[in-house]
Amino acid sequence: MRPMEKKSNLQVEERTNFKRIDLSLCAVILALNVIGLINLYSATHGVHLTGTTNLFWMQMLWLTVGWTIFFSLTFFDYKFFERAAYVFYALSIAALIGVEVYGKISLGAQRWLDLGFFRFQPSESMKLAVVLVLARTFARRESSQPMGLIELFWPAILVGVPFILTVKQPDLGTAGLMALIAMVMVLFARIKTSILITAVVLGAIAAPLVWNFGLKDYQKNRVLTFISPGRDPRGTGYNSIQSKIAVGSGRLFGKGFRKGTQSQLEFLPERHTDFIYSVLSEEHGFFGSVMTLGLFTLIFLMAIKIGSQARDRFGSFLVVGVLGYLFWHVLINMGMVIGIFPIVGVPLPLLSYGGSSMMSTMMCLGLLSSVAYRRYLF
Repeated sequence: MRPMEKKSNLQVEERTNFKRIDLSLCAVILALNVIGLINLYSATHGVHLTGTTNLFWMQMLWLTVGWTIFFSLTFFDYKFFERAAYVFYALSIAALIGVEVYGKISLGAQRWLDLGFFRFQPSESMKLAVVLVLARTFARRESSQPMGLIELFWPAILVGVPFILTVKQPDLGTAGLMALIAMVMVLFARIKTSILITAVVLGAIAAPLVWNFGLKDYQKNRVLTFISPGRDPRGTGYNSIQSKIAVGSGRLFGKGFRKGTQSQLEFLPERHTDFIYSVLSEEHGFFGSVMTLGLFTLIFLMAIKIGSQARDRFGSFLVVGVLGYLFWHVLINMGMVIGIFPIVGVPLPLLSYGGSSMMSTMMCLGLLSSVAYRRYLF
């Protein structure tokens, strides 16, 4: 074969490789990115807002880094992460321990490592590390029978250690997300029905003990405020009340871009992070809210399809973990802002401002894309 013919064949192969990228997945992610940027611009560029206008440009930077990670992971064989799962897990545990020693305290919580140019929140990457080690553990099971207590012991340790470290920060919301993501993966791996029933019964019995001895006063107040926001409208109930006012006032089509009074007049707290969905609902109404939820639903459906077509068990479990990660973040954040869940510090993927959250989310989506890229390779 002549050199020119070899070059031609190489170019055809490269084009074929690029064709394996799931463009529909990329398009949905990009659509959510655009919605997020429009929403963030409005939330941080109001007439009365001060000191927040640079957040939009920082988010543009995180998105650039995020998409670089996404495409890098797409072309990178996800099987590498099966071999390196425990390395990533160990580094994330070390970072959580580092938070205990060197962590930056903000708003009464010690959750961040100050890297100078960037505040890194290790608990965000820890959720992905839990997905990787559990996917490796379950994928390498030789038995096809439902798991018993002995088989569940090691996965419980893998989840329990970062769970405890995260609760100590304190960050019960993120710790709870780790547990929920792990639960999705355990159920997919299958456990004995008797264990599941026993766990539910023990959880019901332990609930009063956790309430009386496990929760701090501010955590109890969050639950009580969730039940009755009006009990302290200017204190613990303020965030929930203002969020529901913002969501409800948007009605069908919203007040319009940068015309949301709750956000523009600074009544809505944390409008660029935890309550970014409240800004969207106020300015774009029920229509905009449902459209955004529909885009997330499309990602969930795509993930289910990709997982069912994965070339190996690790790929399937990896997709299930990523799906659990995205699903619980979306459900809890949206439920929080409309008042059906207590207020917890859970960002909305791809919309909330934050470097740690954005990069962790794009890493998850990059791994999902990597599985999709290789689903027809045998």
